Amino acid sequence: MRHDTPRAQSEPAPAARHPSPPSSAGEPWTRRLRRVAARAWRMELGVYQSLYRFLFRRPRVPAGASAFPYHAPVSTILIVFIVLSVVEIPIVDLIVHRWPWVRIPLLVVGIWGVTWMLGLLLGFITRPHAVGPDGIRVRQGAELDLDLPWQVVRSVERSAVTAEKGPKVIDEPGGRTYAARMADATNVRIEFEHPFAARLPHGEERIEAVRLWVDDVDGFMAAVRTHIP
Repeated sequence: MRHDTPRAQSEPAPAARHPSPPSSAGEPWTRRLRRVAARAWRMELGVYQSLYRFLFRRPRVPAGASAFPYHAPVSTILIVFIVLSVVEIPIVDLIVHRWPWVRIPLLVVGIWGVTWMLGLLLGFITRPHAVGPDGIRVRQGAELDLDLPWQVVRSVERSAVTAEKGPKVIDEPGGRTYAARMADATNVRIEFEHPFAARLPHGEERIEAVRLWVDDVDGFMAAVRTHIP
């Protein structure tokens, strides 16, 4: 099996060709509703699992692997929203405290919102990317966890791309690619030896590469080189 040496220098990224989104006109609305509800439920569970992992210091890093965070592009804005929401709860409670039928629902919603945003941030922190003897784990909070054994990895390269509000699955010259963006940006591209059946947030799909954001690109590439010479 051939592995391309990961390139240490940034290269211009190939122009992405955005495919037309698949039509869901033939899919029953009940099936679409079940799919959306299932995804929402997984996200909700992921929030509380992330809180648990953070409190008990149990990040999801495989044995012998090195962790690489990716939350830097979004951490500031999430912290700002969390702080504003925490400040907002007592202010709103003071305004509506004379009407319990309004006060209690708003209090519940406010606390749930803060918990959800905190869990979202902690999901990024407790589920970092990982590079280890068994391969690469590509994460994006509780929604994405791609286990990529070394035998399916063809090449790893620096490739900085920003695509504002672009689709997650794109057709590139190197094949069908999933972009796990952070703040609309990616800076690493992993190409596979053959199409890989990946479990993505919207369902299973065969892809040929994945783009991701890593805060420490140099460290990530150095870790990859210890396994792909």
